[in-house]
Amino acid sequence: MDRPPLVSFEFFPPANEAMERKLYESVRRLAPLGPRFVSVTYGADGSTRERTHRVVERIVAETELTCVPHLTCVGASRSEVLDIAGQYARMGVRHIVALRGDPPAGAEYYVPHPDGFAYASDLVAGLRSVADFEISVAAYPEVHPEAKSPLADLENLKRKIDAGACRAITQFFFDNEAYLRFRDLCVAAGIQVPIVPGILPITRFPQLLSFAARCGASVPDWLQTRFEGLDADPETRRLIAASVAIEQVQFLRRHGVEEFHFYTLNRSELSYAICHTLGLRSHPVARTA
Repeated sequence: MDRPPLVSFEFFPPANEAMERKLYESVRRLAPLGPRFVSVTYGADGSTRERTHRVVERIVAETELTCVPHLTCVGASRSEVLDIAGQYARMGVRHIVALRGDPPAGAEYYVPHPDGFAYASDLVAGLRSVADFEISVAAYPEVHPEAKSPLADLENLKRKIDAGACRAITQFFFDNEAYLRFRDLCVAAGIQVPIVPGILPITRFPQLLSFAARCGASVPDWLQTRFEGLDADPETRRLIAASVAIEQVQFLRRHGVEEFHFYTLNRSELSYAICHTLGLRSHPVARTA
């Protein structure tokens, strides 16, 4: 652990001017840490397509960061998705996060577009026909909530890797042992790509509970206890959130993890502090957005 690990940061497209300012403030703050890449989400149902494109376009044009857009299978035909991928390729983008995507708002179940890619493994294969993209996909240490079984979930991940993905980024988790078990299962299944842990610094605990309920991540009792009684005390919440995440990344590093992906929620403070404890230091970079 002599060298700092590799890190990447995830942002989401802003919905208004104030959120846009906050996003680019965070980009400017985190860029000097030299992340491997920064990703931009697509919205649970593909609803932020144009906003995602604008953010990617601006980061590519105004920074030296490697910007990685998300693409999903939801709400678009194969030709529409591949056209978007082609636009990114012409922009200079060479890395994409390929996801199935969640059902549109109000829909109980995911239903593939009749002319679209049905699943993320199909999307990965399709992207390979557009350009020589580096492709990351999602992984679930505590099992995707729609998976029939842990084995079925693992087999689905292997299909994505076999289709051409070169990295899996996990959903956030707080049970480190679950991640380690999952990593071992991936190796046993013949999955040889990096399984990069997704780290969520906690900004608001009720929001975390909502996220966890949707994606199947467990929230340990000890974590709930740490945040009890702090609803009106944001300063103490930030200190505890930083402490929790720092403990987590240090534990994972002791178990051989050398790359982390941070779900920033468009805020930089906690991710920056955590990266500092990992040994990353700011270096001058070209002007950012």
